[in-house]
Amino acid sequence: MSRLRLALAGCAVAALALPLATISPAGADGPHYNEYVALGDSWSADVVIANLEGLPDKTYAPIDCAQSKVNYPKLVAKALGVAKFADATCGSATTDDFYAPQTGLPLGGTNPAQFDRLTPTTDLVTVGIGGNDAGFAGAAVSCINLLPTNTSAFSGLSLPFSIPFLGSGLPLGGCKQNFVKDGHDLLAERIAASEPKLVAALAEIHRRSPNARILMLDYLDAIPAKGCYPLVPITNSDMAYLHDTFLKLNAMVKQAAAEGGAEFVDTYADSHGHDVCQLPTVRYVEGLGVVSLNGPAIAIPAHPNSAGAASQFRSVMKQLG
Repeated sequence: MSRLRLALAGCAVAALALPLATISPAGADGPHYNEYVALGDSWSADVVIANLEGLPDKTYAPIDCAQSKVNYPKLVAKALGVAKFADATCGSATTDDFYAPQTGLPLGGTNPAQFDRLTPTTDLVTVGIGGNDAGFAGAAVSCINLLPTNTSAFSGLSLPFSIPFLGSGLPLGGCKQNFVKDGHDLLAERIAASEPKLVAALAEIHRRSPNARILMLDYLDAIPAKGCYPLVPITNSDMAYLHDTFLKLNAMVKQAAAEGGAEFVDTYADSHGHDVCQLPTVRYVEGLGVVSLNGPAIAIPAHPNSAGAASQFRSVMKQLG
C-alpha cells in the first residue's frame, strides 16, 4: 500500500509456498475465462524487490511498479489458462491511477491508466484498492516507536536526514493521539470518505467491460490486536488502534463491493493467524525487515510475501468456484 522505495534494495530470492509447477489450468468442469484484467495497488502487485524469479516483472507494467512474478493475479491467470491477461497492478496506486497514468514511480517510470487495460470483451476482473486512498499505510508507519511506551515528550522533534519509509520524523511517541481528536477519528473518516471512490471505480469497470465478472479483494490479516514489541516496534495500544482501523478498512471495501456490484473476496479470513507478529516462516505479511523467509526474498516492508500471494490466489480461486 505504501509509496515504494526500491532504492532500499539489493538482490535476492523468493519462493512460493505453492510452486507454480503445481498450478495447472482449470479442468473441463472449472470456470472458463478468456480475458482477465487485474487492477490494484501494491497488495495486489504483491510487490517485491527481488526473488527466485529475478527482479520485478515488467511484462505488464513498469519495473518500478514492483510486480512480483508470482503475485496472485499471475497465479490466477495461469490456473485459469486465460488466452489474454493484463496485470495493471502497481505499488502505491490509488483509485486516481485507475483513470489516469501513475507517475512519480521510484525509478521514474509511468504506469498507464489501469482502466486502459479493460476492453468490452474482458470477462474477469480482480480489484484490490482502497488502502492508499484512505492513507492507511502512512498512518501505520507513523505508529513506529523506538520506545515500548507512548510518550509526548519528544513530540515535534525531527532528524536532520530522512529514513527510508519513515521520513525525517523522530519515531517516538504514540500515533493514536494524532488521529483521534475531539471525538473524531480522522483515519476512520478518511476510510469512510474513500468508499464512494471505490464504488465509482466499480461502476466504471461495469461500463467498460459490461460482461465481466468482477471480484473485489480486501486486505490480508496483517495487524494483530496486540503488539509484539520489539519485533514490530509499535506499542500495544497503538497496535490495537491499527487493528481496529484495519478492520474498518476491510469493512469499507466489502461495503463498496456490495454497492458497486462486485463479488467480495475475503482474503482476511483466509489468512487469519499469519500477521506480522508471527514467525518468519508463518507470516504472510512482512514487518519492517526486508528479508522474507516465507518464501525467501528481498521484500518490501509491510507488504505480502509470496506465501501471502499464494493465500490471495487460493481465496480468489475459491470464490470463482
